[in-house]
This record gives sequence, structure tokens and C-alpha cells, in this order.
Amino acid sequence: MTGPDRRGRPTAVKIIIAGGFGAGKTTLVGAISEIPPVTTEAVMTAASIEHDDASLVPDKGSTTVAMDFGRITLYSDLVLYLFGTPGQKRFWFMWDELCRGAIGAVVIADTRRLADCFGAIDYFENRRLPYVVAVNNFDGAARYHLEDIRDALAVHRSVPMLDADVRSRASAKEILVAVTEHALAQRAGARR
Repeated sequence: MTGPDRRGRPTAVKIIIAGGFGAGKTTLVGAISEIPPVTTEAVMTAASIEHDDASLVPDKGSTTVAMDFGRITLYSDLVLYLFGTPGQKRFWFMWDELCRGAIGAVVIADTRRLADCFGAIDYFENRRLPYVVAVNNFDGAARYHLEDIRDALAVHRSVPMLDADVRSRASAKEILVAVTEHALAQRAGARR
């Protein structure tokens, strides 16, 4: 995307993509990034079976072991960086570094495994990092009203929730706009 030349120091903006194992973090980054996304996918082995419950994602043969990275140039001097976190608890030690300087986050929810969202939601709430919840509607998964999902996750009414298909560039764009608007609104509210 291009826009008016705003002249000045280049600005980088960071958004974090989080959620449980197999929720769609890598897919979302890949759907919207203008560059081939950098991924740290590793083949799942027998050793990971005790750590990663793949029973609801039986076709998943790899997993993110560090992060995913994508980029979107909004203007010549404004770049959005996307960082996808690994979903398993054993990799959470990396989150503080990945989240440093982020304006907001996306928690991708898989209705087949909603409990996988609690760790990410708690993390962002404890750090007061604005976030949105994007409910990734997997083929064949049960569909629920967003307010029912909000209640199940105990997410405050001020947190935006969206139905999503993270494979879709248009859906990914909607998610990123929502988290940016939410972050800006929270920042404006804090200044008052």
C-alpha cells in the first residue's frame, strides 16, 4: 500500500499474534504479509506428543518453535511488523521479548479448544497490552455467538471480538484494523 509522503523518521509499529497450538497464527501472518513470512516451523516428532495435543488438528505436521514474522508497508515511512508467538507453554519464556514495543495483540481463538486462549488473554491483560479476540472459524467446527464465546473466555465487554477466517487476506486486514483502532482508543482514553 502506498499513500502520501509524510516525510520524517520512519516509524515501525508492532502487533503480536497469539493463541493456542494450531489456532492459525502462522496462517494469519502468511495471509497478510507483503513479504514471504519468516517462520520457525519444526517438524513435530514423537517427543512433542507429550507436550502438544494434536488430537483436534491431526493434519498438523509442524509447529512454531520461536516466532513468525511478517511485514506490511502502510506508507513510505510507516511499516507494520507482525510477530506470531509460539502457542505452547514451553515457549512462553520468549513472549516478553516478542511483545516489547507492541501497540497491541490478537488472540486467535479456536472454538474446539477455547481453553488454549486463557494464557494469552491473561498475559496481555496483566501487561495492559490492548488486544482483540479473533475467533477462527475452522471448517467443520461448531459455531457460537461471539457473546457466548466472550462469556466462556471471561473477556471484558470493551475487548473487540471478531469472527474470522485467518486464511483470508480481507479477514486478516479486518483483524489488524480492529486491534489498531482498539489500541488507539485505549491510548486516547489514558490521556484524558
